Amino acid sequence: MIPGKILFAENDGTYVLKLVGEVRLTLCSSLEAFLEKMFNEPDFSSVIIDLTDTDSIDSTSLGLLAKLSIQAKKNLGLVPVIISTQDDVTRILLSMGFDRVFIIVRELEGYENLNLNMHDITCDGNMEQSTQARKVLDAHKVLMSLNEENREAFSELVKQLEQIQTNTQDEV
Repeated sequence: MIPGKILFAENDGTYVLKLVGEVRLTLCSSLEAFLEKMFNEPDFSSVIIDLTDTDSIDSTSLGLLAKLSIQAKKNLGLVPVIISTQDDVTRILLSMGFDRVFIIVRELEGYENLNLNMHDITCDGNMEQSTQARKVLDAHKVLMSLNEENREAFSELVKQLEQIQTNTQDEV
């Protein structure tokens, strides 16, 4: 598998985020920082997520993307587009309830020129364990909010992460 990386392009307030390879927790801190900056841009008007070159994506990264969509809807009344031409990735998106928070496009028709002038988002894979645990917890809470199947699938993990976080805070 190809190591994960994130590329972006911007044109007249429309952002394209391309997730490539194996998209894992190690990319989340950089992606989250980029999304925060993007939402604060005065000309930000829409976002397209391109997963056409994504080999795999973990649940924490999916939770961050769901959070992006929920924030876009809340702040801008916008439902982002997510392009997924890989059947296994699309299947994961649908099973997680992404069709409720994204417009899912399964073909590149009309989106062929998205990759022009793409730039790397520098990814710092080093994050403290407490920060990592918080990001995993937050992402899974967002996923749980999408549908009952996610709530059931992730409830035990969320309970465990909340307990770890409580214990860590008690130690401080």
